[in-house]
Amino acid sequence: MKISRRRFLLSTAVVGGGVLIGYSALKPSKHRRANALLAKGEERYVTSFIKIEPNNKITIYVPHSEMGQGVHTSLPMMAADELDAAWEDITVEQAPAIDMFANGELVKGFAGELGAPSFLTGIINASAVTVAEVMNLQTTGGSSSVRFTGESSMRTAGAAARQMLVECAANRWGIAADECSTQLTHVQHNVSGRSLSYGELAADAAQLEPPENVTLKDPSQFTIMGKAISRVDIPAKVNGTAVYGIDAQREDMLYAAIRLAPVFGTKLVSVDVGDVLSRRGVKRIIELEDSVAVVADSYWRAKEALKLVKSEFESSDADTTSSADLFAGFERNLSEDKNSKVLEVGDVEAAMNDAADVIEGNYTVPYLAHAAMEPMNCTVHIHDGIAEVWTSTQDALSIKGRVASIAGVAEDDAIFHHSYLGGGFGRRLPFNWNVIDHATLIAKNFDVPVKTVMSREDDMQQDYYRPAVASNFMAAFDTNGTVQAWHNRFTGPIQTPGASHIPYAIPNQSIRVVDGDTHVPIAAWRSVDHSQQTFFTESFVDEIAHRSGKNPYQFRMEMLSAHPRHRKVLEVAAEAAGYGQNLPDGHALGIAVQESFGSIVAEVAEVSLDANNRPVVHKVTCAIDCGWVINPDTVEAQVESGIIYGLTAALYGEITIKDGRVAQNNFPDYEMVRMADSPEIDIHIVESGEALGGLGEPSTPPLAAAVSNGLYILTGQRVRELPLKNHDFSRSTPIAQV
Repeated sequence: MKISRRRFLLSTAVVGGGVLIGYSALKPSKHRRANALLAKGEERYVTSFIKIEPNNKITIYVPHSEMGQGVHTSLPMMAADELDAAWEDITVEQAPAIDMFANGELVKGFAGELGAPSFLTGIINASAVTVAEVMNLQTTGGSSSVRFTGESSMRTAGAAARQMLVECAANRWGIAADECSTQLTHVQHNVSGRSLSYGELAADAAQLEPPENVTLKDPSQFTIMGKAISRVDIPAKVNGTAVYGIDAQREDMLYAAIRLAPVFGTKLVSVDVGDVLSRRGVKRIIELEDSVAVVADSYWRAKEALKLVKSEFESSDADTTSSADLFAGFERNLSEDKNSKVLEVGDVEAAMNDAADVIEGNYTVPYLAHAAMEPMNCTVHIHDGIAEVWTSTQDALSIKGRVASIAGVAEDDAIFHHSYLGGGFGRRLPFNWNVIDHATLIAKNFDVPVKTVMSREDDMQQDYYRPAVASNFMAAFDTNGTVQAWHNRFTGPIQTPGASHIPYAIPNQSIRVVDGDTHVPIAAWRSVDHSQQTFFTESFVDEIAHRSGKNPYQFRMEMLSAHPRHRKVLEVAAEAAGYGQNLPDGHALGIAVQESFGSIVAEVAEVSLDANNRPVVHKVTCAIDCGWVINPDTVEAQVESGIIYGLTAALYGEITIKDGRVAQNNFPDYEMVRMADSPEIDIHIVESGEALGGLGEPSTPPLAAAVSNGLYILTGQRVRELPLKNHDFSRSTPIAQV
């Protein structure tokens, strides 16, 4: 396949005589700026994805954050394969937080997924990098790293470098480039058997004009992509040398514990510090607009001292608000049906009027916390006209820009120190991360580094939550029992357009969103809107199937005639799970399928009830079509992770509001699936050869529906509200499978 003209920049770097080769759509002025800011001695930087040293060692720079998803392995695999490098010669490093690594490919990728008109494609592609630079986007999220940056940038950078190296070898030997081949980090002359290493050729390659067209490998030519390769970040995480944001340690560091307004959106009115300032180690009490913090010489001393600080926050209209109030508001909004159009196909109103049968269902899901294992933290040191920041983030460039703005320094004078992330899930995106602003404002009062840490309780009660959503469904059937209409109204906002859409062949569809704004802050949560919408849609599809008198699996297969990829993953998952075969007494299977972030996932959950009539999930069988596979190990790990995350949400996940504030404060009242309760997970990869899909999120959405659909067969109770822990399954009437 061909990539149209791109601009590839390369330069020499005298880091051991290395040569940096990178792909960029950036202007040379950006290159000069990076060299001015970052280069040491005679070394040179250019959006440098690839560095080749004379000893034939290659360093591949990854612009995305590593938070356990394996991106520091998958992306280098893509570049190294196109380069025809030997994997053992590859070293991986985190790219710095500079605008040359702004994620223009993310802008282009999501513009397409969000439905940008085709006539704007050229404009979007031409301006994507500039937009990313202006917006300080170096984002890791939306399951986008491999399918956007990897496919469009890393592979292209590797292929460009390989082509340049071949040209250099051909020039040395005085032969045509097509007489050469590449293998294991060498260029070979096919006739004479002569060979030159990439390290020997790199300096010459740096002098060439970049190629106007780059040819990417056909999958049959892959030597690295498609292989199960151990993640490069695992050894450090096993031996304890991995550094996370919370591990930041600097000389003379101080620590801040912070108390934010318990009711979202309110301001600090007064503070009574008592004799707190006389406590050992306490340095200062900082009052901010919406919070108060104690700064001390250890976090424990700061946290304990903060308990003694009395604070008063302003009253608000939300002070008496409860979850029941919020859902009552959702119900009113749904009944008024004052909404914006999402999708209209056919004539739903006419189909409803002519219907022989109509079913209706109201579904709800609560707010959910992200509950990342690494507590929210940020260390800031403002000194000598610069601002340094240490934190775990999904967007280093944005964090750098934000800290610079608050600290009052130029962005070029802000320095970001990278680390691993102890969980992201959307929580560590800059606009979801209140600790950054507070940490910087606190640090402005000191000339030494200050680490601000949110306790587990702070994070649980001061998160940006997955939205609570209510959704109403109606389906109309004709006299033959065939579904003719799908009517859906749900509360917003919409974060992922299309998440509420269904792939099923129902001729008349009306899907609309109504206002769902509350005082509770919300943000992206793993799989974003898909986690709510798939529970809704795949549960109601099950209702339709049973009402039609059809097996839920067969019903889906019949209704997916226009979607062969969906049918295939359903077929693979059902066969692997033994769908339709005899099960142990008291067990049942539920099924669900969903497309999200370019991948299609089908899951079958085997469920039962324990002696106390609580749901037990014994096994989850999953089939995933993510187009094609870079690293099978990564696929399996990400799918397993997404299933466990989704199971926690299905069984236990619930953030409730009482008196305007979050009632939960730690894991005892925000329960998680533990290892002893984790089901067996059986994963099957279906390679369709279609465009790359995401992996970090797509296995989460189908899980809740698959489990609840299985429980319906087992108990006769249709679950329309999550979490499952709130349901009484003691009175059960099993449903006979069709």
